[in-house]
Amino acid sequence: MKHFTWSFIVTAVCLSLAAWWGYELGGLPGAFTALGVAAILSVMEVSLSFDNAVVNASVLKGWDEFWLKLFLGLGMIIAVFGMRLVFPLVIVAVAADLGMTEVWNLALTNPKEFSGHLTEHHAEVAAFGGMFLLLVFLNFMLDDEKEVHWLGNMERKLGSLGRVSSIAVLVALGALLYSTSWIAEGQKLIVLIAGLWGILVYIGVDMISSLLEKSESDASSDVGEMVKRGGIGGFLYLEVLDASFSFDGVIGAFAITSDVVIIMLGLAIGAMFVRSMTVYLVRQGTLDEYVYLEHGAHYAIGILAVIMLISMHMHVPELITGGVGLAFILASLWSSIQYKKKHAAIEAA
Repeated sequence: MKHFTWSFIVTAVCLSLAAWWGYELGGLPGAFTALGVAAILSVMEVSLSFDNAVVNASVLKGWDEFWLKLFLGLGMIIAVFGMRLVFPLVIVAVAADLGMTEVWNLALTNPKEFSGHLTEHHAEVAAFGGMFLLLVFLNFMLDDEKEVHWLGNMERKLGSLGRVSSIAVLVALGALLYSTSWIAEGQKLIVLIAGLWGILVYIGVDMISSLLEKSESDASSDVGEMVKRGGIGGFLYLEVLDASFSFDGVIGAFAITSDVVIIMLGLAIGAMFVRSMTVYLVRQGTLDEYVYLEHGAHYAIGILAVIMLISMHMHVPELITGGVGLAFILASLWSSIQYKKKHAAIEAA
């Protein structure tokens, strides 16, 4: 439980603040309501982001203690205040051509209008996040050097396509162009630009990882390999990955409450548990023990990327988003347990 000490401390602080905020707005009933909503949001965040924790762990294994602590410390501040609070405010500020102070006042005094502005620009954010996550998935699948294959020959054949350089980017561009055909004519250009930014950011982080860490190793410059040793490039990769995951949770949170303070506090609890879970998976060597867990998480990311692209055209319930990802995680966990039993039996024989 030592890995989750700070998560429980953050939970106590955030729930106390939620109760105080609710009491200020609506007395004792308001305090209980705020507590309940914050708890629901924290559970929702953990369920939607468990696959994020597994993928983070696959990146973090092999990192030194400094970068692990930085990820849990500074990374947590960025995740909570940057991605769950400031990022939505910036989107509304740019979209509505308002100052940050005006947008913050709008979020506190007229949360319905604030969430309306946020929802109006969901397509652009979904295009950006969808492209980034799709490339995370594709670069894991289209890897001809990957030795462990969860789904056997199908994965092996897909991996062999990785011999063609830039095939992941080609597939992502094709998916983006096809997705924009669902969008209203007036939105197509801005959605296309947002998706291209998602691709550029992924490639940019890959480039930064390669440039900063080339002197440390002659290994492949593929982002999936380069970031595993720790460093600025890897840290940036994880923060962008978290941003791609988090905004979907922020949008979903507004379906439960329009109070931006309660949303931030509830999602902060979930984000802290996800980070603690990530470090726990790294410390315990869980990914080495359960060999297909990383595969399941990447499939969940691939599905989430597709759902984000679909959500540009139609609403996809958060229950489906979280449920499908969890199903892949559980299936890969079950397969890993069967794999362990099989090999233990062979070794015993």
